[in-house]
Amino acid sequence: MLYSSSPLLASKTPVWRSKLIVAGIALAFAGLAGRAAYVQVIGNDFFQRQGQVRFARTLELPANRGRILDRNGLLLATSVVAPSIWAIPEDVDANRSQLGELARLLEMPLAELNKKLADEDKTFVWIKRQVDEPIAQKIHALGLKGIYQRKEYKRQYPEGETAAHVVGFTNVEDRGQEGIELAFNKELAGKPGSRKVIKDRLGRVVEDVGEQVPPLEGKDIQLSLDSKVQFFAYQKLRDAVIARKAKAGSVVVLDTITGEVLALANYPSYVPNKRQNLTGEQLRNRAITDTFEPGSTMKPITVAMALEAGRVKPQTLIETGPGRFSLGGFTISDTHNYGTLTVEGVIQKSSNVGALKIAQKMSPHEMWDTYTALGYGQKPQIQFPGAVTGRLRPWKTWRPVEQATMSYGYGLSASLFQMAHSYTALAHDGQIIPVTMLKSSEPAAGVKVFSADNARAVRKMLQMAAAPGGTGPLAQTVGYSVGGKSGTAHKQVGKGYASNKYRAWFTGMAPIENPRIIVAVMIDEPSDGKYFGGVAAAPVFSEVVQQTLRMMGVQPDMRVKPQIVYTPVEESF
Repeated sequence: MLYSSSPLLASKTPVWRSKLIVAGIALAFAGLAGRAAYVQVIGNDFFQRQGQVRFARTLELPANRGRILDRNGLLLATSVVAPSIWAIPEDVDANRSQLGELARLLEMPLAELNKKLADEDKTFVWIKRQVDEPIAQKIHALGLKGIYQRKEYKRQYPEGETAAHVVGFTNVEDRGQEGIELAFNKELAGKPGSRKVIKDRLGRVVEDVGEQVPPLEGKDIQLSLDSKVQFFAYQKLRDAVIARKAKAGSVVVLDTITGEVLALANYPSYVPNKRQNLTGEQLRNRAITDTFEPGSTMKPITVAMALEAGRVKPQTLIETGPGRFSLGGFTISDTHNYGTLTVEGVIQKSSNVGALKIAQKMSPHEMWDTYTALGYGQKPQIQFPGAVTGRLRPWKTWRPVEQATMSYGYGLSASLFQMAHSYTALAHDGQIIPVTMLKSSEPAAGVKVFSADNARAVRKMLQMAAAPGGTGPLAQTVGYSVGGKSGTAHKQVGKGYASNKYRAWFTGMAPIENPRIIVAVMIDEPSDGKYFGGVAAAPVFSEVVQQTLRMMGVQPDMRVKPQIVYTPVEESF
C-alpha cells in the first residue's frame, strides 16, 4: 500500500522526456549502424589493411638446402634441422633460476641473455640461432612464456678440414660464403615457400589464410672429388708441411681423361663448423688463389714448344758448360757444370743454361702464344670462386734476359692449379683439356697445343727426371711408372728475392706411357734445410700417385719394385 500510494507515481511524467529517451536510443542505434556501414563498406579496405598489419603474417617456409656429394655419392655437406630461439622480451615471464637454466642450455652467460631480453625492441629478439635439436627440445620443455622457436637448417660437413677449401661453408642465413657453397649457392639454396596466417598478440598461429606455397628444395651437387683420394692427399700434404717445418702446402690431383679434379687440398686448413678463430692463413685456397714463380717445372713446357717449333730434337746437343751464362748484365747459373747435354739431359739434370739456350731458338711471340694456349696469364675456366689469372706480360715488352728466365720459370707466375692444368697437354698427347669440379663420365674434348709424338717425347724426359740420375727420384712409386719435374724457386720479397726462402714444387703424371692422373704438389717455405722440390715435394707426389691409382683400379705397369739408392741431384733454380 505504501508503494502504490507513493506521490512519485501519482505525478505525471512529461511526454517530451520519454520521447527524448527513445530518440536518444534511436540515434545511438543509427550511429552504430552508420559506424558499421563505414567499417564494413566505406572504410573496409583501410580496416582490413590495419588488421593484416596487426595480426596477419606471411611465414616463410625454409627450403632444405641441397646436399654436396663426392663422385661416389658420399656426403660432403648436408643440412640438419637446427631450431633458432627467439623471444618477445615484454612477454617473457621467468624467474632468475629459469633464465639461468635457459642460459646453461644455450651455453651463454646469464648476463648476455639478460642483455638480449633488455633490448630496445620489445617485440622480437634473436636469442640464439641454430641450436641442436635435442637442446631445442629441452628448452621447449621448460615452458617459458615469451620464448619461442623457429625451424631452421644448419650445415654439417662430414669431411671436416680435409675438404674445407673445396666445399666451403654457409653463414647463419644459410647462404654460401666460400667454395662450392658459394659457387652453386643458387642451385643449392632452392626457393622458400610461404604460409599466410593470423596470429594473436602472443605470436601464436590462430588461423591459416589462403593457400600455402610449398618450398622448392635445393638441388644436390655432385662433385668430381673423390673423398678417399682427398683425405689421403690432405694427410700426406699435412705430414710433409709439418716434417719440413714449412709455412703451408697444396696438392692438386687431376684425371687426365675427363679433366675432373679428384682432389684439391691445402694445409693449414679449418673445420667449416668451427670458425670462431678462423684466420686468413687457414681460409685461403692456396692452390687456386696464390700465384708463384714455378721455377724448373716450366722447363718441360719450354722443351715441348721448341720441339713443336722444330728447333730441336730430343737428342740435339746443348752446350751448358761452364755452368753459367751471362746475358744483359746478369749471370744465369746451374748448380753444377754439366758440360754438353742432350735436350733430354737438360730436363733430366734441370739445367738453367740449357733451358735458356733452347728458349733462344724461339721468338718471344712463339713462346707467349704457347704459354697462352696452356692457360698461363688467364683465369682458369672452372666452376669455383677466387681462381686467379697469374702473370704473363705481353711478349713485346720482353727483354732477352726475361725471355731466358721465363724458360726456367722466373718472370711469370701461376697458381698450382694452373700448373697442373697445363700439364694435361703433355699427358693427353698434346691436347690441353678443360678441367671441372663436377662429376663427368665423358672424356674431355681437348685443344691441340703439341703433337702426340712431341708430348710423348717430353713424357719420356719427365720419366728420366724422376728416375735415378734425375732431380726427383723420390717421386718413384711401387708398381707404377712415373714422370715429373721438380722445381725450387726463391720467394719474392718486395722487388727482389729472399736468399733463404723457397717454394718447392713437383708436378708429374702416371703411368707414364698412358697417363691416368696428374699430381701437382707445392710446399711453401720449407725450413728444415730440405727445400729442393725433389726432396720436399716429390715424396708427397709419390704417395698420392700410388694410393690414387690403386683406388681408381689402374693396373700396375711395372713388375719389380724400384730399389733406389741415390744421392740427390741439386736442381738449378
